[in-house]
Amino acid sequence: MIKPIVDFVGHFGTNIMLDESLIVKRQGLYFLLNKNLKRLASKNFFYAGAYIGKVKDGRFFPSFNLLNFVAREKSNKVIIDKKTEWLFICGRDIFKQGIANVIGSRKKDEYTLVLNSYGECLGFGRILRNLDGKRGGPAVENILDIGDFLRREK
Repeated sequence: MIKPIVDFVGHFGTNIMLDESLIVKRQGLYFLLNKNLKRLASKNFFYAGAYIGKVKDGRFFPSFNLLNFVAREKSNKVIIDKKTEWLFICGRDIFKQGIANVIGSRKKDEYTLVLNSYGECLGFGRILRNLDGKRGGPAVENILDIGDFLRREK
């Protein structure tokens, strides 16, 4: 049942330990509940525990709860500077000069978490070019950032 979650997390070069008995799937949405909440939650709940993500059209869309779980593990991460933080949460891609540190994979087409200087997960992206290479052009494509929700509100 948790294969979409495990597969998604694997894109970051890591895995997380989730108790499958505490994962509840409801209408394509995945929630992580504790034992007491799972016992009390009816099958008709709207929201319970920690929302992990959803599957839509065969594709997994993570929640920031899941991204924060993954960020605590040894995984692919880029830490960006203050100016780049703002640009990233406004939906922009990341240029090499805005990256302060790279942890894990630096290879093209790998997924990477994007963290600010305080270690807070701002979202994730796909590496567009080897991060050891030269500057110029976007280095990490923005796939999801914390500003997405606000941009959708009109």
